[in-house]
Amino acid sequence: MALPFVVVLPLLIVVAAGVYYIYNEVIRFMSKSLVRNKVVVITDAVSGVGTECAHLFHKGGARLILGGTNWDKLESLYDSLTSDADPRETFAPKLVILDFSDMDSMEDVVSEVLECYGCVDLLICNSSMKLKAPIQSVSLEMDRNIMDVNYFGPSALAKGVLPTMISRRSGHILLVNSIQGRLAVPFRSSYAASKHAAQAFFDCLRAEVEEYGIVVSTISHTFIDASHHPLAAGEPAPKTNALAAFIASQLTHGVRPSVLANEILQTVNRKRKEVVLAHPIPRVALCLRSFCPPFLFAVLAAGVKDSVLTEQM
Repeated sequence: MALPFVVVLPLLIVVAAGVYYIYNEVIRFMSKSLVRNKVVVITDAVSGVGTECAHLFHKGGARLILGGTNWDKLESLYDSLTSDADPRETFAPKLVILDFSDMDSMEDVVSEVLECYGCVDLLICNSSMKLKAPIQSVSLEMDRNIMDVNYFGPSALAKGVLPTMISRRSGHILLVNSIQGRLAVPFRSSYAASKHAAQAFFDCLRAEVEEYGIVVSTISHTFIDASHHPLAAGEPAPKTNALAAFIASQLTHGVRPSVLANEILQTVNRKRKEVVLAHPIPRVALCLRSFCPPFLFAVLAAGVKDSVLTEQM
């Protein structure tokens, strides 16, 4: 006797979920094994995403070179990585002070990075500087600082390690960018400009180095949701328009550092050239920017007048 459909359907769902889980576990295991012995540079290892990447790649057996602007934080990360690690399976990380806001130091930084192991297999550029302000209030000096950290720094480091990658005809350069490298929103003029510049640079680089077997990847994500900030005790919740509040929540519903770090690992192992980590509304906005820009411009202009969107974008 055939089983009723109402019985078969739940069984199929359970079996499919089990297969999907096993598949993900196998892929995750293979991903870690693929980075073993690889020389991996993380430009901002002390950030939330950088720390997650450091733990992930360290467990996978990569030879890490960890960059950051704060030596104490780098040493703390070093201790957390090595305290419970098996020295037979992992390598002690190398630490390098790396500050993209100091462009005069970049030549020395490149030399120090290459001296660690003589080459770089994977460069992860995840350093970033953010700013939210009306255009007229942003000084030219601040514009330059943001361009140094978000564009000139990553591009200079990529140029610095490129000759060794070309000579070995292998390597991977990954830019952790932002959705605002594709879509500019109000009050993020300097930040969006720097991210657009970085996106364009690495897109050009990808085409130029493909013949040498070098992979260039970009990951465009919404904001990184490192923590939740509830309202202070006794603080009244602001009155907002329901539709505007929904749109704002979608635009600012960020990516957790652990999720982004796993995506970085998957991107490296699958050699993806471009990844967009965004929820439906930013994706729709990207489509509107391409196919119906006047409508998007009108929505953004109207959003500036709405207190909710102004605060959340």
